Amino acid sequence: MNLADHIRTIPDFPKPGILFYDITTLLQQADTFKETIRQLTDMVKEWQPIDLIVAPEARGFIFAAPLALELGAGLVPVRKPGKLPYTTVAKSYDLEYGSNTVQIHSDAVSPGKRVLILDDLLATGGTVEASRQLVAELGGEVVGAAFIMELLSLEGRKKIKTPNVKSLLQFEY
Repeated sequence: MNLADHIRTIPDFPKPGILFYDITTLLQQADTFKETIRQLTDMVKEWQPIDLIVAPEARGFIFAAPLALELGAGLVPVRKPGKLPYTTVAKSYDLEYGSNTVQIHSDAVSPGKRVLILDDLLATGGTVEASRQLVAELGGEVVGAAFIMELLSLEGRKKIKTPNVKSLLQFEY
């Protein structure tokens, strides 16, 4: 199954000049969603064992939960400020249309845990690199970063400080 056939593009969202890759059409059909998780599982299996999947909100959560179950891993959410109830650590970063800050619970990753970072889209790499820094600060070992889609022209993988970066689909932008 070609997953790209199930992703719709929306021009000028969330602001003029941005071409948004919409995964809701990928999720609408159980068979395409299931196939996405199957392909992700196959793509990251060489990085096993994976103890935790760290996933930025919100679209990363959608794919991380079923993938964590498939891999027998735990799930750690990375959230925007004010969304996590316990003590957090934070990192700020730039993205393709602004800047942001992400947080993780201070006890979410124990030293030595093997961590996969998963998100739906690799654009500039800011969100994932900030997530990687948070995991490293807590003592975790990032074994790789995985994505459904990658926008090649933005060269986000150059920003991520891990040798293992994979995406199921690549688009020029």
